[in-house]
Amino acid sequence: MIVEEKILELERRIKQLEATKKKDQLSMVVFSGELDKLLAAMIIATGATAMDMEVKLFFTFWAISALRDKEKRAEKKELTSKMFGAMLPKGTSDVKLSKMNMAGAGLSMLKSLMKKKNVASLEDLLQTAGELGVEINICEMSMNLMGFSKDEMIDYPKLDYCGVGTYLSDAEESAIQLFI
Repeated sequence: MIVEEKILELERRIKQLEATKKKDQLSMVVFSGELDKLLAAMIIATGATAMDMEVKLFFTFWAISALRDKEKRAEKKELTSKMFGAMLPKGTSDVKLSKMNMAGAGLSMLKSLMKKKNVASLEDLLQTAGELGVEINICEMSMNLMGFSKDEMIDYPKLDYCGVGTYLSDAEESAIQLFI
């Protein structure tokens, strides 16, 4: 009888451990809209997919600007939304550096060096991420707060719009969570 009880207890503990096991998944909050930080996020995301991890990125606040399509225009916007749209970068090519921007000279120097050293651009990394199945979720609250609309965003294979609850649910089941 004691052996049977121990076996039942071990089975219960195994089920408990299996239930709490995290997925081979990376969930990342992408908050910054600065080139160096966006590059880091995309390099980590594509690297994780190369290691057969599922990757879910949650773009919020300033990072959303990098996902705006230069060619697309929103229908009607209120004045504050128009101002945010004019002041914030529109797409990957408009983002600045977090440090040593030097009125754009630092940005040009970095892009030149990246090209010389065969380092993928942010545009290339974003395309590769799409091809590899990296999921991008845009925070609807942040997008609405900044006056952006869905029709302004880039075409991306796995692009969706959600709230923080979706990110938290993804993060809860992920083996790795990051904030950039």
